[in-house]
Amino acid sequence: MLADIRERCNTIEECYEFMLAYAAQGLPSDEGSKSGGQVREYLNRAVKAIAGLAENCTAAVKQEGWEPAERYYKFFKVLGRDADDSLAAIELVLAQPAISSQLIDNLNASIHLRALLTDLFLVSEIVETQRLPRNQVASSS
Repeated sequence: MLADIRERCNTIEECYEFMLAYAAQGLPSDEGSKSGGQVREYLNRAVKAIAGLAENCTAAVKQEGWEPAERYYKFFKVLGRDADDSLAAIELVLAQPAISSQLIDNLNASIHLRALLTDLFLVSEIVETQRLPRNQVASSS
């Protein structure tokens, strides 16, 4: 379960990094260039990674026995809202007949996507910390 969460976070972060590079190219459309052909692939992979992420995180709390569970559940509700908002924005971009660099730049600037990315940084760190033995976590603090 934790490996799945890490993989989802990595997929979303890779998409964002690709979008930063795509936005800088000044392309009028996703037609006719190598990166243009890839932008929809990255966005579709991100959609798959975002869908169900909060539910997987909630299930991990139960499976791994993280305590205090209620604090995790409250945050994962926030993650779920941010994920839903980001999905709406990404799916809107995917629905367009042409994906320009400017459109991707605007998606990158979206507060919804930025909130999700910030959530993911927190989730990634929590997942990594939870993997460590308790004595290692205490000594690294």
